[in-house]
Amino acid sequence: MDWETEGKVSTDYLFSPARGHMLGVLLARDASGSPHILKAFSGQYDGRWVIPGWVPPCLDPAAWEDVKQQWDKSLSSAEANRQCLEAYFNLYRFSAIDGSVLTLRTLFPQAMPPVGTGDCCAPKLLSYCFSQGWLPVSMAECFYGRDNASGTRIHKECYPPCQERCRPLIKGMLGIDVVYADDAVVVVDKPAGLLSVPGIGEEKQDCVEKRVTRLFPLSIVQPSVHRLDMDTSGLLVYGLTRLSQSGLSRQFAEGKIHKQYIAVVDGILKEKGGTINLAIRQDREHRPYQVIDPVGGKQAVTDWENLGVFDLSPGRVVTRVRFTPHTGRTHQLRVHSRYGLGIPIVGDRLYGTRAEGERLMLHASFLSFVHPATHQVMEFTSPAPF
Repeated sequence: MDWETEGKVSTDYLFSPARGHMLGVLLARDASGSPHILKAFSGQYDGRWVIPGWVPPCLDPAAWEDVKQQWDKSLSSAEANRQCLEAYFNLYRFSAIDGSVLTLRTLFPQAMPPVGTGDCCAPKLLSYCFSQGWLPVSMAECFYGRDNASGTRIHKECYPPCQERCRPLIKGMLGIDVVYADDAVVVVDKPAGLLSVPGIGEEKQDCVEKRVTRLFPLSIVQPSVHRLDMDTSGLLVYGLTRLSQSGLSRQFAEGKIHKQYIAVVDGILKEKGGTINLAIRQDREHRPYQVIDPVGGKQAVTDWENLGVFDLSPGRVVTRVRFTPHTGRTHQLRVHSRYGLGIPIVGDRLYGTRAEGERLMLHASFLSFVHPATHQVMEFTSPAPF
């Protein structure tokens, strides 16, 4: 198993009734550019949390043993089990790219994370990488040993990090949710509340573009080719090279990039769908508002489809809508919903109302473009988080 030293770790365990393990390798570079190779195994290896030469777990093994002993003594009490499980999850610490340390509770604020969260290879590799102040370059995980019982893990096959446990951890540690990346482009799933590009003032410098260039240090300084409103979530593509950035920008200008959005509008729509064609311009006296202006505005066209009516809360009936914009005006979908459909998008603080704790229910759910280097059509989807 460990061919770099003296082969002290037997692989027999991987072909025993316990079956195989996920193994991971990460290439990282330090501030001087020197490479470092990290390796990890998922969970425990034959009852061991720590093996010399492999990255350590994201928890203190001694503290884990203490919690386990308490857990073993309280199997008859459901409440005690819950408390022990909470104590177990509180042991995990994950180093992030910005130097902060995250916990499972900060990464899973609404619900208890799945059992085993934090024990997979990818979080262990990235956490150790960031704890050393290094940047990741590439990573791979494969299953080694006897196939698992369900047949979902096959000997010597590579697999991506799992969606349920690893993805929330990875996007928390990276600061962005990377959907796809290569040498030319990166596609991310932007959360609501984060700027796409820097704004004016020190407090508005944190944005997706800055996080992308931090994670991809070979990127050009300004890889942005389009943006989403701060309150909108969803898919964004960035060009990491001058050639890819200009190529993607050209596709946007020529209307060759296709996008779709999912929204929830604050009322009942009876029509099945249609097209909104209302020209938009900036309200110069009340920025950043946009207004409808058939004479002085720029053409803005949006197709919409009624996806169904439902109760958002008691007494509040709303409609789920799919928007397909054919132009890219500022606040186009928000303005077209308010004045074209006659009702605003839920949580729109500019063109409607927003209750405390409510978000703008607008999400960029589909993105399609031609890869500027390979010329292949790339399509990405992201389910709306509401």
